[in-house]
Amino acid sequence: MTTSHRRKFWTVLILLAGMAASMFAAGQWAWQHSLDEESDSVQRQLALYGQTLGQRIDRYRTLPEVLALDAQLYDALSRPQSPAQVEQLNLKLERANGASQSSTLTLINREGLAVAASNWRSATSNVGVDYSFRPYVQQALAQGSGSFYGIGVTTGEPGYFLSQAIRDDQGEPLGLVVIKIALQELEREWLQTEDIVLASDAHGVVFLASQDAWRYRLLEPLTEAERRELAATRQYSDQPLRPLDYRVDDRMDNGGRLVRMQTADLPGLPGRLLWQTQPLPGTPWQLHLVHATHSSVADSRWAAAAGGGGWLALALLVLFVRQRQRLAHLRQRSRQELETVLQQHAQELRTAQDGIVQAAQQAAQQTDTGLSRSLEHLPQGVVIIDADLRLVAWNSRYVQLFRYPSDLMQVGQPIEGLLRHNARRGLLGPGPVDESVERRLSHLRSGLPHLHESAKDDGTVLEIRGTPLPEGGFVTSYADITSYKNAARELRSLADALEQRVADRTRDLDAARREAEQANRYKTRFVAAAVHDLLQPLNAARMFSSLLRSHLHDDAGRHAADSIDGALAAQDAILNSLLDISRMESGQLDVRIHDVALGPLLQVLAHNFGVLAENQGLKLSCVATRQVVRTDENLLRRILQNFVSNAIRYSRRGRIVVGCRRVGNGHLRIEVHDQGPGIPEALQREIFEEFRRLDEGRADDRGAGLGLAIVERLGRLLGHPIGLRSQLGRGSVFWVCVPLGDPTALQQQIAAPATAQPALEDAPLHGSSAWVIEDDGPTCAATKALLERWGCQVPLAGDAKEALAQAQPGQAPQLVLLDVHLGGGQHGPDVYTELCRRWGQAPAVILVTAERDATLRRQAAERGWGFLAKPVRAPALRALMSQTLLRLRER
Repeated sequence: MTTSHRRKFWTVLILLAGMAASMFAAGQWAWQHSLDEESDSVQRQLALYGQTLGQRIDRYRTLPEVLALDAQLYDALSRPQSPAQVEQLNLKLERANGASQSSTLTLINREGLAVAASNWRSATSNVGVDYSFRPYVQQALAQGSGSFYGIGVTTGEPGYFLSQAIRDDQGEPLGLVVIKIALQELEREWLQTEDIVLASDAHGVVFLASQDAWRYRLLEPLTEAERRELAATRQYSDQPLRPLDYRVDDRMDNGGRLVRMQTADLPGLPGRLLWQTQPLPGTPWQLHLVHATHSSVADSRWAAAAGGGGWLALALLVLFVRQRQRLAHLRQRSRQELETVLQQHAQELRTAQDGIVQAAQQAAQQTDTGLSRSLEHLPQGVVIIDADLRLVAWNSRYVQLFRYPSDLMQVGQPIEGLLRHNARRGLLGPGPVDESVERRLSHLRSGLPHLHESAKDDGTVLEIRGTPLPEGGFVTSYADITSYKNAARELRSLADALEQRVADRTRDLDAARREAEQANRYKTRFVAAAVHDLLQPLNAARMFSSLLRSHLHDDAGRHAADSIDGALAAQDAILNSLLDISRMESGQLDVRIHDVALGPLLQVLAHNFGVLAENQGLKLSCVATRQVVRTDENLLRRILQNFVSNAIRYSRRGRIVVGCRRVGNGHLRIEVHDQGPGIPEALQREIFEEFRRLDEGRADDRGAGLGLAIVERLGRLLGHPIGLRSQLGRGSVFWVCVPLGDPTALQQQIAAPATAQPALEDAPLHGSSAWVIEDDGPTCAATKALLERWGCQVPLAGDAKEALAQAQPGQAPQLVLLDVHLGGGQHGPDVYTELCRRWGQAPAVILVTAERDATLRRQAAERGWGFLAKPVRAPALRALMSQTLLRLRER
């Protein structure tokens, strides 16, 4: 084998080996990378499923606790009931079940016998059935509450049971109330995904599944004790529990597993599957999601093909780069040579111009041939005519450029003959020959110098320069500037190409910016919609907590109710913070800049937070000031409140000082000093990001990590710089820099001392009537119970359809509590307009909505309606209803 053949053989071998290695490496990397991304996506999806399941259960969790406080249920368990009283109990549970939209409500005595049930009308009624063997009954009687998932003994329908004990005055259990929550609708929602979604209990039994074939499968073998427990509690009735056979091929870092299914009676799931598992907080359950890895396999194959192609293209890329380098070098050298030629040409033109006039006078005295030895050395074509426009002298370059016949080139020959010869050949441009010739003769007779360019048919470009002679006549030179023009054309082409590339890149950047802005708008709308939906169940929970406190008479119970209300208030603050961020990013937050006196603002700050600081063993002081700043007073107050609340949260001792410091360029820096643990320099930027917080705060008040993110956005919105400086172990200083205002422009208003208004009594509510129009069942039930406790009659608490069906002429209530979004595309104000038409009356309205749009609030004020934002606090609702009814009576 020759050297050339060996070189080719090794080259091909290296290319093939490199291609194989590249395909393998690229395929493995793409498989792992795509699998990691899919695993993260599956984890996020599984977390959403877990949230949905948890919210569905939490929605009903407080209902048994509220019903356990009901006096009628207490009496039913304390003494024997007549058939009429039992029927009243059944009706009561039926109404409560209809309002909450649960599956079943059942009242059970201490022996485990069902006394009353919401399904008392059906053939499979719970009334009279013994449930003492059920764990939720045993747990409630022993511990006060219980929970259990199983198949109903009477109905045969599965569900999740939540129970709450009803105790006598000595704390002994009289019985319990239990709610059964049907979760089949959740399984139907899971059908919308191609993945397999499962929920398993503490024994590893799959009781919820997006596909029927997976339900009641065993993820792990049952022990003998577990089998006896399931048989005793009849948790899954007579359903056979079949094993789920699968093999684990690999385990991932984030807890995921790659498995292959080996169960024959399951629908075909070829290849390896990604199995992710997450526990459901508050329950012994686990959620599972089984995801096919077709996408990762396809990515791996495409990446392998791309890796092989990339390796094969590498050699061509190297050759291409080298060729480009060589061409760039040649282009640079050509450009330098062209510039040198142009400089030489310009120098030659200047030299020739100076010598032409001298040569012309000498040439006029030459022989009759007209060829001048003094003109022959010039690179330009030169011709000399006298005052009578006749040929005097020329050089051979002139004859070569125009290819004149020899009979025309004679001393004394009129220049008109040469011009006419050129015109017939089209060298003088379009138009009649006589006009072209006469135009040029007139120019020669004028004796004016001229300079212009002319292009010939063969592509040659001539620079024509004419200079009059002192004693009459003309000398004209013809320089070939074709190469110069070609170089200029090439430079223009390069410039045009560069401008086009710049324009293309600018267009791409504009498109990317528009896409980013559109994505941000979508995100903002999503956050606003999500917060709106989250505020609905939160509003119901706050209503129930307000109702619960009124039923409690001991300090421990009230403390627990206050703790629940505090937790709901914290959740409300988090959602409101998210909504504020959404409004700021979408530009919907109103900003009103004006001159503000800073002293009163700091006094209010010290008054509001002083007591809180003292309770934590801290001392809060605000340095008095008379400065006037130009800002939005409400937004600046929010910034300072956040600084002070953070200082109280993270400081364990010492003082917190709020003061001002003048800085250059007419600005004032408001600073909040604390003696907390300090912030590491590496974290001083991160704490202004969403959901970032330090671990040194108080365990019972750590916040959600949104406060400083909102502060940073408010600072950008107002144009006020935000900053901090901190030292570990010595404390931190947070500051905001605001521009100084004009004290003379500030209107001095002497505010009368605020007098405390007497608390509104419930007298206006007694005997009044109100309708509650709301599409959320728990909110309707809680609001109705609360109003009835205040002495208000509530003929209707339901959705828009029920309200329109019940509206009769002349039977309007005094007051309507109206939600804005009523489901099914119905708008609250539109439904109110139709109700007024049917009533023939227009009662007062209070809008109760999760929408915090300023436009909606303004429209409500224009119509004279009240406005409350969800979640609604019971005192605020009672005060607004009382004020509204008092205004109606004054009319």
